[in-house]
Amino acid sequence: MALSTRTALVAGASGLVGAQVLRLLLEDPAYSRVTVLARRELPLSHKKLEQRIASFDRLAQIADFPRVHDVFCCLGTTMKQAGSPDAFRKVDFTYVVELARVAVRHRASQFLVVTAVGADPQSRILYSRVKGEAEDALRRLQFESIQIFRPSLVVGARAQGRPVEHVARLLSLLVAWALVGPLSRYRPIKAEALARAMVQVAREAPRGTHVYESKEIRRHA
Repeated sequence: MALSTRTALVAGASGLVGAQVLRLLLEDPAYSRVTVLARRELPLSHKKLEQRIASFDRLAQIADFPRVHDVFCCLGTTMKQAGSPDAFRKVDFTYVVELARVAVRHRASQFLVVTAVGADPQSRILYSRVKGEAEDALRRLQFESIQIFRPSLVVGARAQGRPVEHVARLLSLLVAWALVGPLSRYRPIKAEALARAMVQVAREAPRGTHVYESKEIRRHA
């Protein structure tokens, strides 16, 4: 595809990874238009940026859902933020999968999503199980390309601090040198590196479903 002809939609642009993805897309000459789908408007303006305010509970009811080539799904929460397992599943499974279903109906060709290392629909850990179930549901949709990114702990400055995550990040950074071989997939990764990998893969747009763990994410960053 020629430069300046791609269009993108970003969901979760107010989050750690989504904000970096949005910034990179706005700077990228390959994209002529970038649409943000969010519950509230971001304090940001750019000639290529279009902001669409929507409820993720009613995505299927959006009559004029944006027609784009690439959908970047950076939605996600934590159990503490969500408040209950059902509320967590609503964000990390229902919103993610519904966004993909609506996007494919509106002829988006590529779906890029952030899940997590260890995503497995058979896992006994709720977080990993929900991420794995979301991946399985996405694989059944008829996109030309599905790109699944499975980072370990994502580090960076968040708008809202997560104390437990902050402690985990510090501990992970201290022991990152020891995470070699098969354990390297658990090394923390910077949000900007993950975002760069997502945008790079989006431009390459390999057909089919592809999974990127830490090693592959860093190679594309």
